[in-house]
Amino acid sequence: MEDLFSIGELSKYQNISKQTLIFYDKIGLFRPAYVDPDNGYRYYSAKQIDYLDTILIMKKIGFSLAEIREHMQDYTIDSSLTALRRQISVIDRRMDELRLIRSRLLHRCTQMENASVYRTGEVPVQLEQAKEQYILIRPVDPPYTMREISIATKGCFSAAFRQNLPVFFECGVIVPLERIREGRCTEASHAFLPIEQTDQDENILCLPSGTYACVYHVGDYLSIGRSYRRVLEYCDNHNLEILSDSYEFCINDYITSRDENEYITKIMLRVSDGASQQNGNR
Repeated sequence: MEDLFSIGELSKYQNISKQTLIFYDKIGLFRPAYVDPDNGYRYYSAKQIDYLDTILIMKKIGFSLAEIREHMQDYTIDSSLTALRRQISVIDRRMDELRLIRSRLLHRCTQMENASVYRTGEVPVQLEQAKEQYILIRPVDPPYTMREISIATKGCFSAAFRQNLPVFFECGVIVPLERIREGRCTEASHAFLPIEQTDQDENILCLPSGTYACVYHVGDYLSIGRSYRRVLEYCDNHNLEILSDSYEFCINDYITSRDENEYITKIMLRVSDGASQQNGNR
């Protein structure tokens, strides 16, 4: 047909699939100028090519198809300027979000790289001076099995993503000291996600700065009891008083490996030197 383009020709000129053009027709976004009643073939006018350019540019900028369809029903310079200004704000927010995500990913990669040295053998217990940090917590329901821990962890992620909280892409659990001493080392009381300080959620706990007895447990989670026995023995031998429950940070876990033998969990218990404390109280 003169002055009309077939759907195949338009697809070729605009580097867009015929299926996409058919979809645009079905949702009322970009309809052909003429449809052959005998065979249903779609044809487009030359003027429509410019209209399709506008649609594709707006889509590239980030507008949804629904927003494009609404905008192009009757658009003017003023309405276009308003829409474009609004989209700049959307892009700015997205850039802020991407910068946050990038910093979280970089933090996770650094953790994994630093912890890789611990995969080759048993890691000694060490004392670390930790800075104040915050965690978003959710309680683990009885009987505190891996199933309940997983549900609580998913609750943390769900709340974080729903409220757009500044969490790190890492999870962990709190294990009460009493349970550790009783050999119930996998019965966590809370699941958590490390998070930046914020008042957006009331379920945020501050881990105080101070001295922590730390060890990296390598292997599946159910075998973590052997690492706890080493921490308790270390504290006893060095006259260290344990002041807190255990905070376990998952460095390598199901997010980064399918092989549980590659899992690395950092165990942290806040401690004080019992002998120094007694001297200070005299």
